[in-house]
Amino acid sequence: MTRAEFATGSAVFLAVIIAGTASVNRVDRHFAAESVVTSPTSSAACVGPDGSWKNWVWANVPMLSPKCE
Repeated sequence: MTRAEFATGSAVFLAVIIAGTASVNRVDRHFAAESVVTSPTSSAACVGPDGSWKNWVWANVPMLSPKCE
């Protein structure tokens, strides 16, 4: 491996890390803003009386969540 190849590979690796970090930050801000809009009273995930999830905007849901009051 030449020095130029190493420099190019390092630059690409650094660019991917920076892009990934920026993407995660943007997605976190997007979902945080969405969850504030959808659940202004409570931010805790809970299970409603009909078994549906409340206050949870993501596709995956936490196990053993408490019942909604």
